[in-house]
Amino acid sequence: MRNLLLSCACAIACAFAASASIGQALPEPVAEAPYDAANISVAAARQVADTAAQPTPPWSGPRNGPRAQPGKYIAIDAEDLRNGGILGVVDGVVDAAKVIGWNVKIFNSEGQPDLRLKTLANAFASRPDGLIVVGGDAQALLPGLQPFAGRKLPIVGWHVAPQAGPVRGTPVAMNVSTDPREVARVTALAAIAQSGGHPGVVIFTDSNFRVAQDKADAMAAVVRACKQCRLLEVRDVPISRSEQLMPATTRELLARYGKRWSCALAINDIYFDYAVPVLTQAGLPTSAMVMLSAGDGSESAFLRVRTGTFQTGTVAEPLSLQGWQLIDEMNRLLAGEHVTDYVFPVHLVTAANVTADGGERLVYDPANGYRDIYRRIWQRP
Repeated sequence: MRNLLLSCACAIACAFAASASIGQALPEPVAEAPYDAANISVAAARQVADTAAQPTPPWSGPRNGPRAQPGKYIAIDAEDLRNGGILGVVDGVVDAAKVIGWNVKIFNSEGQPDLRLKTLANAFASRPDGLIVVGGDAQALLPGLQPFAGRKLPIVGWHVAPQAGPVRGTPVAMNVSTDPREVARVTALAAIAQSGGHPGVVIFTDSNFRVAQDKADAMAAVVRACKQCRLLEVRDVPISRSEQLMPATTRELLARYGKRWSCALAINDIYFDYAVPVLTQAGLPTSAMVMLSAGDGSESAFLRVRTGTFQTGTVAEPLSLQGWQLIDEMNRLLAGEHVTDYVFPVHLVTAANVTADGGERLVYDPANGYRDIYRRIWQRP
């Protein structure tokens, strides 16, 4: 599998050189591998997609670490709790905090740019022992993060930068995430496989977030590297305004492209929440459109995949698991230890596996025993 992904990565790297970036610098080139950059085959795309859709492997994360640090209060800065991914992670953080014995308080920016720094200021004023940022952009939030750093308070985040791990140039010690670019690549390759190699693609992204831009760039590069695929456009729609903008945007795209638009890719499931009703109202059969999301595996996305309502896949994040990981990373920092740098592997949810690993509850919750493992690490019952 890894060799195949590296092969696909070569195609993507070459395609990046010819593709237009969405507002920010292009990612660093990936290592070369033998692959025809001008022709991603349906067979290769299907193999990558099928491998990503396999059942969750055994736990590959940490098994040792510091015991629970007692009596801590952690502030949670949430970008927008209307976003299913952010809400799922926050729920996981809250559940894990109960187990480890900490108090938490949620500060919600509601997706409003003018509230982000105010929300962080309120979180700082609450005098926490640490800060967890969920869904914000670490670089954009830097002025609000500096007071925490000045007080030497540990900071970890979820989806706050284009890569997992420490966020350079910021005080964020660990960005918990799957590999966003690999998520995007798998999503685009799955779309090629499901469409038989001839999709007409529109990509939805939000240029306010670097991680979203990088996902869109990676998906666009895969589509451009497929001879028979057509990238119709990359549409920039702020996630916080998707409810207001997506219905009209969807109608406009239908009018502009008609049957040429046969595939929708998005950096988040939320875009499809407001596009699908328009497609239904327009009388399109569900077979007329392949829709896949490069994150995050919302309940509504699971429901659409289960019922076959346009959306055929989502590269779902293990939201609860990542909430528990955020608490574990914070506990390590509070104990004076290093973060783990653990990155969970990419998982594609399709109609064939949507009921596995928590899917019956409309979530991706890996059945790998992570809760019990973290309890043992923290020495909590």
